Amino acid sequence: MLGNEASAEVTLELLGAFELTCCGSSVRASLGAQRLLAFLGLRPDGVHRSAAAEQLWPDYPCHRAAANLRSALCQGRRACCVTLIDCIGQRLRVAPVVRVDVLGRCDAARQIIDGPGLPPSEGEDLIAEFTRELLPGWPDEWLTSDRERWNQMRLYALESLAQQLLTARQYLPALQAALAATAIDPIRETAHRTVIEVHLAEGNVASAVRCYQHYEAYLQQELRVSPSPQMTDLLQGLPYVQGDRHRRQLSAPQQAAAPASDRLRGQAGDSPAPRRGRNAW
Repeated sequence: MLGNEASAEVTLELLGAFELTCCGSSVRASLGAQRLLAFLGLRPDGVHRSAAAEQLWPDYPCHRAAANLRSALCQGRRACCVTLIDCIGQRLRVAPVVRVDVLGRCDAARQIIDGPGLPPSEGEDLIAEFTRELLPGWPDEWLTSDRERWNQMRLYALESLAQQLLTARQYLPALQAALAATAIDPIRETAHRTVIEVHLAEGNVASAVRCYQHYEAYLQQELRVSPSPQMTDLLQGLPYVQGDRHRRQLSAPQQAAAPASDRLRGQAGDSPAPRRGRNAW
């Protein structure tokens, strides 16, 4: 049995739909076993049994949550021919033979964030992986902080990867990485700046200006704020942006003054001025 466990390859996929595979074959597990495996897979150092029961079944009394945990453990043991969960005293953890996909992606993300530790080709392959969400559709409250950690990790990784690819003049993958980051968090400015930098590096000034204007309009609509000076400095000197901003500044007071003048005329009892002919000055 030990020899089989040592040679078995067990993969727990939590990015996208839950998937448990052993030696290349899919393993069916009950919902309780899936939730327990996912919970422990995101906590490689292990969790106390009582904490696991409380977080997985927060709406149940303590004794009922503990019973649910024992049931999930039994179901997890029957799901596969190898040991998936280690019980060390009162602590539970995923067995070392189980490889959790999100942990491997986080290690790759740290390498990218710390510096150009990965070859550009490997970085390109990771772009698609970083776009995957953590167990989408699962309503469990305990996933909220885990999702936020994964989102921040992949955001920083995609932004760093985009900058590294831009420096290497690999413009298409750099643009793909930056756009993937903007899709995760449309308000975050860092990736939008990289998109503009890529367009400018390729000489696509009109595309850069259009991206700036779309982002500026989005911020105004959502938060009533403007892009940072770091972003506007990228387009410094371009007449498209300066002219558009100048026109908005001129038109705003005129639009606000028209209704006020109409009210003043009405209060003074003035009669409307006669309409001029079509060719009048």
